[in-house]
Amino acid sequence: MNRREFLKTAALASCSLMVPGMEAWALESKTVGKNTGKLVVVFLRGAIDGLSVLPPVGDSRYYSLRPRIAIPSSQSENGALYLDGHFGLHPALAPILPLWKNKKLSFVLNSGSPNPTRSHFDAQDYMESGVPGSKSISTGWLNRLLAQLPSNDSPVRAINIGATTPRILSGPVAVATYAPTAKRRMTPLDQPNISAAFSEMYSGRNDVFSKTFEQGMAARGEFNEAFEKSAMQEMVAADGGALPANKFSGFGRQLGRLIKEEPKVQVAFLALGGFDTHVNQGASQGQLANQLNTVGRGLQELIAALDDTFNNTMVVVISEFGRTVKENGNGGTDHGHGNLIWLMGNRVNGGKLYGNWSGLDQNSLFEGRDLPVMTDFRNVLASGIGNHMGLSSKQREIVFPGYMPGDKTVAGIFA
Repeated sequence: MNRREFLKTAALASCSLMVPGMEAWALESKTVGKNTGKLVVVFLRGAIDGLSVLPPVGDSRYYSLRPRIAIPSSQSENGALYLDGHFGLHPALAPILPLWKNKKLSFVLNSGSPNPTRSHFDAQDYMESGVPGSKSISTGWLNRLLAQLPSNDSPVRAINIGATTPRILSGPVAVATYAPTAKRRMTPLDQPNISAAFSEMYSGRNDVFSKTFEQGMAARGEFNEAFEKSAMQEMVAADGGALPANKFSGFGRQLGRLIKEEPKVQVAFLALGGFDTHVNQGASQGQLANQLNTVGRGLQELIAALDDTFNNTMVVVISEFGRTVKENGNGGTDHGHGNLIWLMGNRVNGGKLYGNWSGLDQNSLFEGRDLPVMTDFRNVLASGIGNHMGLSSKQREIVFPGYMPGDKTVAGIFA
């Protein structure tokens, strides 16, 4: 990398620094509001099957519609973990059951995006932009949230774990992106003489390129120090750049330790792939169970690594849409509509389920085949994250433009 290449890259990237393993936007919006917490968003790409995460074991239609892939009842071997008698928890998610029992975990049933698309690309775009049905919004809702928080001038106030900066974090506020690998590939900037030459070149310059270089190098240094304390398995991009869940078993420890050790982190985003289970989905064991096992352990390890920091952290798990209620001919499920949202934290009134559940009768299903969306995902996020992060009503409207909360189904879920 020479000076001309660096300047060209920075200019073409709208004043962002792009070096292998790290990206950082250089320009930040002026921020307002009062930040009172940290936020971790986990996106399960591929459309996870909510009826396997929370199987309605008390509904006989669940078993008639899914003769091969239904999760057995709580009384059966390898059965669902008991929650409330009607719903159980997939046995692979046993690591997070203590959170439920300690009332720090909840789920919002029949929730998601009101847009009916079954396209992964469009559905993920709408969930990440926060404006379902609109292609005109260039920023992501998580970046707009950052713009409402007080800037702490840290290069890692917002972190993304993945190969590229996702739609949800697109925007003017600085975001540091780390692409985990088993062994970090050395780059020219890792060579002391080249790094020193660039530092000398841009030192003392009060311009956008100087700021870009300084932020990028600072973020790179902090990430390398934090993540290279333990080796990580080689990752393979999947589902729009997301890492397959079962190949990223260390995500919880890595992310939790980083947030705990770097107090200036305000938000973090992680996408996991591998949930598009059209064929051989499995039940208590199998393809989906293997993915859920990693998710469950990862979330438990994330919270353990956060330690006391979890007291001020909210974890939200979302997916673009649900899957068909009836299993298909290949022992899997196809693209659906309604799903569920997972919420974890001390400010979550957990140990109970929220939202409207209308059952599995065909007349209650969306287009006669899918769970309906009865709670807009923006209602959950605007209410929960707004309270947690100390946002005013006006700020919430900026984060989710054009949305007017009115659904009371999540009333009482947040302390």
